[in-house]
Amino acid sequence: MSSTETMAPVSAGERIQALDVVRGFALIGIFLMNIEFFNRPISDLGLGLPPTLQGADWWAGYLIYVLVQGKFWTMFSLLFGMGFAVMLTRAERAGRSFLVPYLRRIAALAVFGACHHIFLWAGDILFSYAVGAACLLLLLWARWWAVLGIVVVAAICAAVVPGAQAVGAVAFGLSMVVLASWYLNSEARVGRSSMPWHTVFFYVAGLATLVVASLAGAMGENGPPVEVRWPMIILTFFLALLGTLSWRFKDPVDKRPRRLGPAMYLTPMFIMLSFGLLQMYGPARPKASEAQVAAAMVEAKAAREAEKAGKPAPEAAKDAPKKSPTEQAALREANSRLNRAEHEQEQAEDLKSITTGSYGELVALRAKEFAGHVPDEFGFSTLIIGMFLLGYWFVRTGIMERPHEHLPLFRKMAVIGIPFGVGLGIAASFLATHQTFGMERDPYQTAMAMMMIGNLPACLGYVGLLVLLLHSNGPLARVRVLAPLGRMALTNYLTHSLVSSLYFYGYAGGHFGMPRATQVGFVFFVIALQVVFSHWWLARFNYGPMEWVWRAITYWTVPKMRRIAA
Repeated sequence: MSSTETMAPVSAGERIQALDVVRGFALIGIFLMNIEFFNRPISDLGLGLPPTLQGADWWAGYLIYVLVQGKFWTMFSLLFGMGFAVMLTRAERAGRSFLVPYLRRIAALAVFGACHHIFLWAGDILFSYAVGAACLLLLLWARWWAVLGIVVVAAICAAVVPGAQAVGAVAFGLSMVVLASWYLNSEARVGRSSMPWHTVFFYVAGLATLVVASLAGAMGENGPPVEVRWPMIILTFFLALLGTLSWRFKDPVDKRPRRLGPAMYLTPMFIMLSFGLLQMYGPARPKASEAQVAAAMVEAKAAREAEKAGKPAPEAAKDAPKKSPTEQAALREANSRLNRAEHEQEQAEDLKSITTGSYGELVALRAKEFAGHVPDEFGFSTLIIGMFLLGYWFVRTGIMERPHEHLPLFRKMAVIGIPFGVGLGIAASFLATHQTFGMERDPYQTAMAMMMIGNLPACLGYVGLLVLLLHSNGPLARVRVLAPLGRMALTNYLTHSLVSSLYFYGYAGGHFGMPRATQVGFVFFVIALQVVFSHWWLARFNYGPMEWVWRAITYWTVPKMRRIAA
């Protein structure tokens, strides 16, 4: 028996089937979302439904928008956290090392993700999971003050080293890991009181933002501008709330991952919602004339050129006069127009590369994009880690290992989570389904925040429903047909990108621009073939092709591929 097999828990059969069924279902949702961006510029990601959709294409886009969007990458993140906990549990039960094999597992996933992004498709999420998994290790076991040291060094580099501004994104992501680790692992209290030190940090930070809000606009040119007043008040509220919650819900220790996970995911969403509502209903900003905007355009372009060259912006000089409110409004509008122009140019370049570019040109473009977006993954990892922790809690408490004992919990998840989560997305769609450039009180940010908040309960509701179906006695229990699809999730996920890029991109099939309704049929046709193939393959082999490679790297051994006939 190989080392990888000895690490399997005693009651693995039912738990693994439940996880694989959910994973197979999640794979369908991921493909329904991803295929759109094989037929639409990747630069449009996050802009919502195209306003030009009509008829069946609009219905297909809208139903995916409210039932699928954002609910399946969160599900995959939840499953990734469960897989992390499964591997840890197996290692503990077998008395084997966990850290070294898992570090190899993360490194392999990062390589898979980088290759996927560069050679197949720029919408990869595997590299994001690798970064999130590395941060999860720091969160669970590293000393918070050691991670804080890394944050400080990164922040200093971002501030003083020319061209190192991207390091600031790394510092931000790791600072969130520091705070989460502080809550999860620290037992230090303030004197003899019950208040933990991280609560004191939140309260002090909240007091600081309140002082800034109080001084905004009150000190003239020597103080904070009046525009920061409401943003600082919003941050004060959330810092005070986080401080209170981190104090109130610190104990018992075993419930911290369940509480921290949703908090890490939902807190940025509620802040986003608050700023969206502020944009919609807050005080009106000063407006600038077209002449002022034209002058500001010159300044904004010069600032961007200086930033690309690693030089300070012209207006950053110490003797530069302070701008009036209308001049600041002109600069905001100028930057908004420049951003819009850059987006349109990027969109045109994406379309040209996808439809008429060679494979080599696309690879070069994606390689450049990948290098640029790597630091941003540390900020995105905050959301991913939240879902990881929730999945970790599901497995470590035995809920996913013995789902038949927790069916009432899964029933609550389905009955509450799906109506609330999907309903919130439908309500958000009445506000807006796409971003409107140049609209002063655009409700899209508010709508997106509402939808992303609803994604968490909807995701949990879908998981609950699948587990209930799996344990039912009727024909709905045949949902287990998705288990082989889920067991080969990595292979099937990469196959989606391979098939789609060969079919849609100009260097191969050239079918770019497939209507949205037709895309749905394409997805289910490919998924049906993959279900059949996965059943056939796993009847003969122990692992999918990419799963075999990943397992070999993780355990640094050659797993037995072919099944032995009984």
